[in-house]
Amino acid sequence: MTMRFQKELEKLKKRILSLGAMVEERVRMTIRAVQTRDEKLAKEIIERDREIDEWEVEVEEECLKLLALHQPVAVDLRFLTAVIKINNDLERIGDEAVNIAERVAYVATRPPVKIQFDYALMAEKTEAMLKRSLDALVNLDVDLAYRVCLQDDEVDDINREIYAKFREAIRENPERVGYLTNLLSVSRHLERIADHATNIAEEVIYMIEGEISRHRMDDYNYKPIKTPQ
Repeated sequence: MTMRFQKELEKLKKRILSLGAMVEERVRMTIRAVQTRDEKLAKEIIERDREIDEWEVEVEEECLKLLALHQPVAVDLRFLTAVIKINNDLERIGDEAVNIAERVAYVATRPPVKIQFDYALMAEKTEAMLKRSLDALVNLDVDLAYRVCLQDDEVDDINREIYAKFREAIRENPERVGYLTNLLSVSRHLERIADHATNIAEEVIYMIEGEISRHRMDDYNYKPIKTPQ
């Protein structure tokens, strides 16, 4: 690996980590908006979505340039392909944050219903999964990446519980279908953020071990599919 290529890889790593930090902060803002029904904060999140989109395009272009110019193999090729996928997941997390903010902007202007959805635990677990997936990327920590993957089912379970409460609420408040549907959407988008955090963790595993763990993360004893070195 040439010195120039090495420097360009380091630069790319810093850019993807900066994007990760931006997305993580956006998710924190979104969760705060949900908890406080802050319409102003929700609109700020929506208006700032273009920042993440622009970063995502720049990172992808840089990856494609490095692939074309240097034709990397083995570890370096895995790194670039993983970054391309992580980059896309980070942009999608930004989109999910905007989706939640749009729901908050809607419900903040309507009177609440008696049955409230408590997103605190789900939001906490989702935010923790995102943080840990990015920490796994920063530190190339495969054990932490596996832990993130195993946490995804916990968020799925909470999402199902919230859906059950939604069904109860709709029976008791049939005239508030629009309001309740927006509340339910918050849960669905949080669950999608957790899914993308899991995707990032899986790419970290691939980056480190050269093994595809996607779709078969039942426990730590699972032996992923090896790819050619």
